[in-house]
Amino acid sequence: MFSLDLLLDAVVIGVLLGCFYAAVSIGLSVSFGLLDVPHVAHPAFLVMASYAVFFLNDRYDIDPLLAGLLITPLLFVFGLVAYRLYYETFERRGSDAAVRGIAFFFGVAFIIEVLIILQFGVDQRSVTASYIGQSFRIGDMRIPFRLLVAFAVATALTILLALYLSRTFMGRAIRAVAQDEEAVRLMGANPVRIKQWAFGIATAVLGIAGALLIIVAPVDPTLDRAYIGRTFCVVVMAGLGSMAGTLLAAIILGVAETIVLTLFGASWAPAISFAMLLGVLAVRPQGLFGR
Repeated sequence: MFSLDLLLDAVVIGVLLGCFYAAVSIGLSVSFGLLDVPHVAHPAFLVMASYAVFFLNDRYDIDPLLAGLLITPLLFVFGLVAYRLYYETFERRGSDAAVRGIAFFFGVAFIIEVLIILQFGVDQRSVTASYIGQSFRIGDMRIPFRLLVAFAVATALTILLALYLSRTFMGRAIRAVAQDEEAVRLMGANPVRIKQWAFGIATAVLGIAGALLIIVAPVDPTLDRAYIGRTFCVVVMAGLGSMAGTLLAAIILGVAETIVLTLFGASWAPAISFAMLLGVLAVRPQGLFGR
């Protein structure tokens, strides 16, 4: 029977899980929300980062979070190259770039998935750390340390990225390009370079997000398919480009998922993100926190 204790447990775990969803979605909030890049390969980039973290942890016994930091510069460069390839191939050629870009990023996602399978196989992979497998007890409630780590890191990541976009010159330039690209060009700035830099940042944060992904649960090469709905649901529900909205929307999704899981079982939980996405698009297309 469902009780208030179970509801409280679901809400607490849902908030922590939601912060984790914010961490894996915040890069998409930049690339899709601010740059209008149809980055459906975002979850594949995320899984790729998780496998890089696994490699460093398994081969050199590096802490997963430290491994995530170490691969961040490489992911930044990878993002610069990926956007330049997308821009030269699609964006500069006309207004239908978004439609063709979706096919491009789907292709990239499948290539990444195949490369991961060839290198690591199809088995699930996990990492080891002192805080994985441990839990914090409050009364009868047990909270996994891995979710507490995800909560702290995701909150810090959201705050840092929000401050970067609002307080730095390049961050304000990224927001300016999102608002009026032609006006930025008339001011003498190069919007393509600004967008390339922003896409690099959106990819770089996946180093930490990928570390959190493999800390929270084991990963496999096809895991990106499970996160397409979740990440796009969070970004659209937040309001495109809203960092604080991304965190709040992710918490709403996390709580909704855990309550559905508690009431109806695990098989229904993945569907809640698509249901919420369709509901937001139907009722408030600009997102809950958009303008």
